[in-house]
Amino acid sequence: MMQNRVRQAGGWETSRRSACLNFIKIGLLIVQTGLFMTVWFCFYQKNMLHPYYYWGNWVIGAVFTVLFLLFARLYGGLHINTLRAAEIAYSLMIASVFTDFIMYCVICLLSYRLVSPLPLLLCWGCGLAASMLWARAAVHVHDRLFPPCRTCVIYEDEDAYETIETVQGLFWKFRVADCVRISEGMERILPAIQRAEAVVLCGLRSSDRNAILKLCVSRGIQTYIRPKIGDILVSGATRIHLGELPFLYCTRNNRSYWYRIAKRMIDVGISALALVLFSPVMLLTALAIRLCDGGPVLYRQTRLTENGKTFSILKFRSMRMDAEKDGVARLAREDDDRITPVGEVIRRYRIDELPQFFNILRGEMSLVGPRPERPEIAAQYEAEMPEFRLRLQVKAGLTGYAQVYGRYNTNPYDKLEMDLMYIAKPSVLQDISLLFATVKVLFLSRSTEGVKAGQATASAKDPEHSSL
Repeated sequence: MMQNRVRQAGGWETSRRSACLNFIKIGLLIVQTGLFMTVWFCFYQKNMLHPYYYWGNWVIGAVFTVLFLLFARLYGGLHINTLRAAEIAYSLMIASVFTDFIMYCVICLLSYRLVSPLPLLLCWGCGLAASMLWARAAVHVHDRLFPPCRTCVIYEDEDAYETIETVQGLFWKFRVADCVRISEGMERILPAIQRAEAVVLCGLRSSDRNAILKLCVSRGIQTYIRPKIGDILVSGATRIHLGELPFLYCTRNNRSYWYRIAKRMIDVGISALALVLFSPVMLLTALAIRLCDGGPVLYRQTRLTENGKTFSILKFRSMRMDAEKDGVARLAREDDDRITPVGEVIRRYRIDELPQFFNILRGEMSLVGPRPERPEIAAQYEAEMPEFRLRLQVKAGLTGYAQVYGRYNTNPYDKLEMDLMYIAKPSVLQDISLLFATVKVLFLSRSTEGVKAGQATASAKDPEHSSL
């Protein structure tokens, strides 16, 4: 009884501290909205043909606040409990760019003419400085209110060490005090759980995991679970009742007819617009590749898409023409000498992917979906984990969940889990969110890191000389 009272008191204290963080987030919105409204009143409102009065001005301010809040949440600018100051500031910078651009369009429409963007650029600069200061202060306050939890990691085998290293790297959130292997038995696990404020479960069998999970929930201990493929498939299940019994109904991805139509319309519309907007960049890229080594501009490669169908993906060539003269299919490595000077630039900023908009227009790909793998590499992954073929339930995409939250060299099993998280709950809103979220990773070097030397694929079990 005493322990339950302590947990309850701790819950109230946690709620109070969370409320403090919410007030800090509200403070950011007030500062950003205040900067915009200053620019609005000083430069734009008085120059309109029909100036707004009291309520109209507040509506403009409310539109800015809502847009900034949506973009800040989308890019993680308000995730002060999981991110550090630098990434929060970067996220808020991108959120401000999109918000100010939309507000500029709104102001031009309301003014019936193009207006000077300089005041909004000044607002963006001041907002960026405020965001950087806010990010540092917010993280500092969070760390004071929520010091790292004493954490117990319970794992199945040695493959879990990657997760353990990741948890240890989150030093502001976790203080790993115990690492217990499930084979050590409950006599070793129970005392470790009793001392812990948070428990991380890695790669456990469902029976062991569920027993520990029930124990942690009953005692109010934070529990973090590294899911397995089955867990992710169940997450997309439909809750139904047959007779008097509850069931979770699971089946192969079955998207609605209206979702398919909406997704295809978005694919065609955005791809056509992108080809028009990026046509100057594509022409300059083609010219640079041609002048670099005189070789072909485009590179065609067989890839897999929905239901295992093959198609020829189009990319700007970023490697030498003899990059795979030995006949072995391999991913780009760190400091890969096969990449040309022009290729270094276009790969860094994803310009080499632009021709894939033609694949999308032809219906071979979608804007959002699992990235298409080469048949040879997919065959090797499937030999290690047959579940890898579950990615082929939907059409391959230009970007996807794994591209936003993972890296080029992310372990294939982790990438598969992220792709299945996307497939489990398809929606137009999720697709749009991932399209916007992709902007954040375009300029992060970690998103294009190659596999390690000595590997042909992203699998840690794959030596370069393996026959594919």
